[in-house]
Amino acid sequence: MDYCLGDGDGSATMWSAPPDVDVNGDGVFDAVGLDFDGDGLVDDALADLDGDGVADQLVRDHAVSPAYFTDDGAGTWAVAVDRAPSLRWFGLDGAEHSGGPADVDADGQPDDLRDSDGDGVADQAFGAGRAFVDTDGDGRWDVTLRDGDGDGRADGADQR
Repeated sequence: MDYCLGDGDGSATMWSAPPDVDVNGDGVFDAVGLDFDGDGLVDDALADLDGDGVADQLVRDHAVSPAYFTDDGAGTWAVAVDRAPSLRWFGLDGAEHSGGPADVDADGQPDDLRDSDGDGVADQAFGAGRAFVDTDGDGRWDVTLRDGDGDGRADGADQR
């Protein structure tokens, strides 16, 4: 698994190591254990929760009281992720929201949010006759799926 750590001088270094920790409890190693917080214990882990071979979350104190963080792009792993049922999500106007009910398309009806990669940001939203998908993990909706005949299956798609 590849991961990036900041060097303290504004630069960052890429590392690679085989996963040796199971942070999601499925019996498969999905993280590299390390002492990220400097407490002398190897109880922190950089985890690949979406299975792409690159760390996408830091899990501090994973065995006792886990706290989740994502990388801010500089290898600092400083952006906290709330793993509670409440997700962060973006409206079609690009404004970020958290909590619910979510109304991605501002039609006055709540949309059902899903976080398929476990990063705390919704990447799928299902509403009345439409669904929105974030295909590249940047938090913005890339594809709109339409169900024109109401049978629950997409009849068309639009790139956003």
